[in-house]
Amino acid sequence: MTQALQRLPAWMSDFREAEMPKVFVKPASSRYERKAFLDFPWTLYRDDPNWVPPLRADQREMVGFANHPFYERSRSQTFLAYRDGEVCGRIAAILNVGHIERYNDPRGFFGFFECCDDQEAANALFDACRDWFTSQGISKLRGPANPSLNYTLGLLIDGFDMPPTFMMTYNPMYYERLLETYGFRKAQDLYAFWGHISMLPERAERLKPVCDQIIKRFNAHVRPLDTSRFDEDVRTFLSLYNRSLGKTWGFVPMSEAEVEHLAKGLRHLIVPELAIAVEVDGQVVGATFGLPDYNPRIRLINGRLFPFGFIRLLRNKRAIKRIRVISTNVLPEYQLQGLGLVLMDSLVPKVLEWGIEEAEFSWVLESNALSRGALEKGGAKITKTYRLFDLNGSPARGRGSLTA
Repeated sequence: MTQALQRLPAWMSDFREAEMPKVFVKPASSRYERKAFLDFPWTLYRDDPNWVPPLRADQREMVGFANHPFYERSRSQTFLAYRDGEVCGRIAAILNVGHIERYNDPRGFFGFFECCDDQEAANALFDACRDWFTSQGISKLRGPANPSLNYTLGLLIDGFDMPPTFMMTYNPMYYERLLETYGFRKAQDLYAFWGHISMLPERAERLKPVCDQIIKRFNAHVRPLDTSRFDEDVRTFLSLYNRSLGKTWGFVPMSEAEVEHLAKGLRHLIVPELAIAVEVDGQVVGATFGLPDYNPRIRLINGRLFPFGFIRLLRNKRAIKRIRVISTNVLPEYQLQGLGLVLMDSLVPKVLEWGIEEAEFSWVLESNALSRGALEKGGAKITKTYRLFDLNGSPARGRGSLTA
């Protein structure tokens, strides 16, 4: 470890070295420890050219160090791992009450996991997480989720040769080994599909007659997000997201407060022209939207929005030539009717007009055969694979080091 790594809090410095275990895990409770928890990735990834820092203010909320509506019902406990007095890892144990109630599945989640290539430290962090849940009668784990499936999630297991797109995760290649050695096993994979602008003309020409027929059959109306009622439309899009994913693996709807909070967060990020809705009888029954890939700019501002990072992040959005298509959702009663194709077809001219060169469609569950099939038929390629892991019993190895 280098001296740049975070040090133990001062109250631990009085212990003689012989009395301290080599790996020591404790809750991140004090202001100093919470700062060390948030700052650790900047040390871990300082030499990794593909890492993109999180937005610092957003990370504080997502972890639970600042107010966020997810934690109105759920809660988290964060832990730090120290080796020889220096921070070498972190993890958050997340009690997702919505998941437990929806699936009658007493399962805990872990998230915000970062660790040096140190199996002993990783084991101790997972042990701390399990102990916290065991005290509440929970023995099964799933993750990483930061803090739920409605936000950033998944462990990158394939596609380490390029940076992630906006609001997608990134981690070192050795993380998969750390989890599997502990005893975690695959629960579900998530894919990121890539497409280039050169693929669009042929695909659009082929789909245009089909989409025209679908629009005629439903007497559907396709429109972009309405800037005159921007906030209302964003909330409508997010509400549609909640209503359309009811049968999706692991999905838990966002609360009304979460929808409101996310809508406010998207207010300055979303591009109205890249958000398309389809209406039937005056009701929005489907929507899709893409966000510019802000990650290169987030790297430049080092995750800091203030005092001037916010301006650098958002100015001249048209200069960003890569987008992430985050969501294409259709109400259950209109699914399998082709309206998803209509949405994607309607997005094409907007993408061309904006001068977009590349798009990532992410994430797509491996169990979502419909979306995967549509993207594959359109020529999109899987460039990254993310994985959620489950631990349904005891770990595959013995207990780790002392946990405070």
